[in-house]
Amino acid sequence: MKKPSGADPRKRKGLIIVNTGDGKGKSTASFGLAIRAAGNKMNVFIMQFMKGQWKAGERKSFEKLAPHVEFVAMGDGFTWDTNNIEQDKATARKAFEIAKEKLLSGKYQMVIFEEINYVLHYKFFPEEEFLETLRNKPESVHVVCSGRNASDKLIEMADLVTEMKMIKHPFKEQGIPAQKGIEF
Repeated sequence: MKKPSGADPRKRKGLIIVNTGDGKGKSTASFGLAIRAAGNKMNVFIMQFMKGQWKAGERKSFEKLAPHVEFVAMGDGFTWDTNNIEQDKATARKAFEIAKEKLLSGKYQMVIFEEINYVLHYKFFPEEEFLETLRNKPESVHVVCSGRNASDKLIEMADLVTEMKMIKHPFKEQGIPAQKGIEF
């Protein structure tokens, strides 16, 4: 790929990164960035919006990366399993307010809004409010947004967008359920 003319290799900018699509790997890619950043002694905050109190492997791993990685899971579960959409919206709002505070705090070099695309797609709070938060983020902070159905507006705002495309899936083709170490 050709370098844009006038590009300064020393220029540093906090990127907005979106991992989206129907394939597996969105969370894994986001968590890989967190590991890379922590390895460079950067502080990372991760807000996981959907999985709630699942005993996911990533939570255990990130505990070992403290103090560089702070991981919070606040979801009530997946929207298709919900029994109380208003409670889900209130939880998403609370999670967003915490993540927004961390983003604007100046303490973190990377903030990951894990599964935020679902929250926005299901209109748990106004997308424009989230985009305005990104517009006002500290210039040097990297922001990662993951989940299916990233909006056109978020994609347009982003500096880097990767779409994971499902080609084959063990559950869909063979009925194999979620596997420890792969999905959780």
